[in-house]
Amino acid sequence: MAKIKFATVVFPGTNCDMDCYYVVKEVLKEDVDYVWHTQSDLSDYHCIILPGGFSYGDYLRTGAIAKLSPIMEAVRKEAEKGKLVIGICNGFQILVEAGLLPGALLKNTNLRFLCKFVHLRIENNKTPFTHLYREGEVLRMPIAHFEGRFFAPSDVLNSIEDKKQVVLRYCDPKGNLTEEANPNGSMNFIAGIVNEKGNVFGLMPHPERCSEKILSSEDGFRIFKSMAEWAKTNL
Repeated sequence: MAKIKFATVVFPGTNCDMDCYYVVKEVLKEDVDYVWHTQSDLSDYHCIILPGGFSYGDYLRTGAIAKLSPIMEAVRKEAEKGKLVIGICNGFQILVEAGLLPGALLKNTNLRFLCKFVHLRIENNKTPFTHLYREGEVLRMPIAHFEGRFFAPSDVLNSIEDKKQVVLRYCDPKGNLTEEANPNGSMNFIAGIVNEKGNVFGLMPHPERCSEKILSSEDGFRIFKSMAEWAKTNL
């Protein structure tokens, strides 16, 4: 298999960059670099991670300032080439603000910061990020956000559903979609989506925080492994 390299993008206020770097370097055993947000070239990388945190202190709107950083034009350019881009929590918010993913992420319905484990159902295992999972498989991952409620106008929401762009939904431990299992009030229980091309993925849960047994769940690791295996074969 071809050698690949990950980039972990760091914005002012990013705080999950070290977690993502560690998973790729020490658990996945792949090459990875930190890339500061002022850089404008990502051509050396095959997989790009926008980690969680509070870029620019979440001023204005989450992700609204970060989308203007020079690195985002490079992210867009590499995404257009078909390279893999994953945005986790704040990274998801940045991708939405930048127009690389549809919809919006609003304040949680209970207007509280949520930090806990939730259950997620794999809706689409045909993506570069989820091909090592089973469709319908229930995962256990942590969330940590205040603005994670997925919203989209009805026409956009219908398009997302019709084009199978929903990758993860909040569910109960048995995979049922219940209001009690929807932590932030997301429309259609949506926890993660891909773009139409399938190579840009945004999710609110933190797979990097559940990629080793010691963390009480390893359910997130296969996202990173899926990316690596797909990239080695296709990029």
